[in-house]
Amino acid sequence: MKTIGVVGGMGPESTIDYYRLLIAAHREACPDGSLPRILIDSVDMQTVLALASARDLPRLSDYLAAALDQLARAGAEIGLLASNTPHMAFDELRRRSPIPLVSIVEATRDAAVARGLHRLGLFGARFTMQGDFYPTVFSEAGMELVVPTPEEQTYIHEKYMGELVAGIFRPETRDNLLAIAQRMQARDSIQALILGGTELPLLLRNVGDAGIPLLDTARIHVQAVMAQAAA
Repeated sequence: MKTIGVVGGMGPESTIDYYRLLIAAHREACPDGSLPRILIDSVDMQTVLALASARDLPRLSDYLAAALDQLARAGAEIGLLASNTPHMAFDELRRRSPIPLVSIVEATRDAAVARGLHRLGLFGARFTMQGDFYPTVFSEAGMELVVPTPEEQTYIHEKYMGELVAGIFRPETRDNLLAIAQRMQARDSIQALILGGTELPLLLRNVGDAGIPLLDTARIHVQAVMAQAAA
């Protein structure tokens, strides 16, 4: 098993979730009591968000590339960004990274292809819903992505940044997000919803019947990382 390097902190709650998911996935694959070697560089979320808001991809790439270099020097052999938003700079980071990187967007696309989906909704922070990094990757596989209305995007972004990133998970927020998803299913004919923010599964992972399939990008990402780490 290759040593896994995680660029985390974007935000802390989902980084903790990634660690738990990586351990659980390893235990499921290797029930011998062993554990994977995982290195985490927890970067400053506010720096990442400021650069993402400004669409300053060169400086965002520099900042995250430094974290990847540090992980590689510490012994990481395969890397991941434990957040959707910094994937806006993924192509440049993949080019610069001293270790192979596993994309959350590509892993989610592959999971959608495996399920036979072709029209999906996308939730996330505003950077993700309004960015082109998800549509570009999904369009390569002939799939179409639909985002919420501007008003719905504002609600999702404000709850994401104001509550979920801070570790606040309210039942009324969960219910309202699910209501938006169900409206999109009826209005936009989406077949499934991508939880394109790694804090979203912390609120929506265990809702039971959501009325629409939910693609948990954090769990999908971890499965792809573990498959490549074991190869």
